[in-house]
Order: sequence, then structure tokens, then C-alpha cells
Amino acid sequence: MKKIILIITLISTLQIAHAQSVPNYNIQPNINAWLMYFGDHKISDKWGVHLEAQLRRNQFFSIPQQLLLRTGINYHVNANLFFTAGYCFVQTYPYGTFPVKIAYPENRFWEQVQIKNQMERFEWIHRYRLEHRFSSLPTFDSITGANLIGDAIYTNRVRILNRVSVPFKGKSIVDKSFYITAYDELFTNFGKNIGKNIFDQNRAYIAIGYKLPNVGRLEAGFMQQAILKSDGVKIENNKTFQIGIASNINFYKSKEK
Repeated sequence: MKKIILIITLISTLQIAHAQSVPNYNIQPNINAWLMYFGDHKISDKWGVHLEAQLRRNQFFSIPQQLLLRTGINYHVNANLFFTAGYCFVQTYPYGTFPVKIAYPENRFWEQVQIKNQMERFEWIHRYRLEHRFSSLPTFDSITGANLIGDAIYTNRVRILNRVSVPFKGKSIVDKSFYITAYDELFTNFGKNIGKNIFDQNRAYIAIGYKLPNVGRLEAGFMQQAILKSDGVKIENNKTFQIGIASNINFYKSKEK
């Protein structure tokens, strides 16, 4: 457990230390807080739905940062492997040291594969996600002098997540058990319209979790997030406190009863 904490701390430190070694970078901190719900619910033996909502706030809970709503269809190959395809809506608000001029929407289509492995007491999750993003970034109208929502700009992004969870007691995470969890997720842009950076962001996360009987998992933790802006110079160094619930209530079994 101490090794996990050490690794996640090292990753977070390296993110910012590497950026600070390049004198042209403009690094600015933010303190954020996210409230999150994730749901993966089976509706048949192989098929299920993904439901997700995230309320993201800046200056802890003071001002809005983002609203994220995501849904999808899951196909379960077996208990440890499933595929998902879906849609996501994100509204980004002016926040932090590098605020956008006005709030703007983003529409995404996404696909992913998630793999789970149990190695002794260690539960490993690997997730590979592809996103197709249509971002209506703000533009300035020189005639009216107003900031307007611009036409949607299309970009692509790959996300790779590796996560490990370990129970405090026992050999696996069971109902009413506490556990520690940590992950690192790398975001990489590709294709046209990505500006001056291929690297988009990195998230390093650590949390304490509790397995809720018949519901899912409740987690409270901390995420170190480094976001490189499209100009290749500005970097957000975000320290984010998170509370999330991940539900796996089985709608299919509920209908059978």
C-alpha cells in the first residue's frame, strides 16, 4: 500500500517537474472539486447501459468549471472484458488563470474497451478510450465586439488508463470492505486541428473507497491533473478533490425477480 502511494506521488511530481524544466512554459495552479456518478447497468446477459454525470467546480466549490454528461451501450464479452460506444456532452465555463471568454459546448462520440484482472490482492483495470470531439470554441466578432460560440472544430483523442485497487483486509474487494485505489490516465491528441501539442493532459489519482452492498463503490480522493493548452505554452496544474460513486446495479436481474 505504501508503494502505491509512493508511485502515485512520484507520477504527480514528475508531471509538474518536467514542465517546470522548460522555461517557456507558463504553469498556473487551480484548486478544483468534482462530484461524480458512474453507472454500468446490465439490461440483458450481454448488453448494458453506461450512465455518467460529473459536476466540476473551480476554487473548490465556488464557481463552475465543467458539466459532463456521458452515456453509452456496453457489450460484455465476459465478467472481465467489455466494450462501450456512446455519446458525451461537456459544457466548459470560464475559470482559472486561463479562462475562456464565454462558456462553450462540446459534443463527443466515444468508444472504449475495459479489461479487469485479479492478481492475488491486486485488482487491475486497463481502459483504452477513443474520443471524437466537436468543440464549439468561443470566437470574437470584430463587428459587434462580442464573444460568440464558434463553429464546431473536430479533433481526436486517445485516453489510456491503468488502475490498481487493494483491499485493506482480505484477498478481494467485497461488500462493506474498505480499499485503496490509484490510477494514472494519459490523454493524447492526434489528427488535424490539435494545435501545437500532441500531449493533452495527464491525471494521477489516489483515493479511499468503500464497497456498498447491492449498489457499487463510493470513493473520496485526490487527483493531480496537468493540462497542456493548445498553444503549447500554458499549463494548468490542477489539484482536484473528488467524491464519486460507481454503481453496478443489475437491471437485468431486477426484471427477472
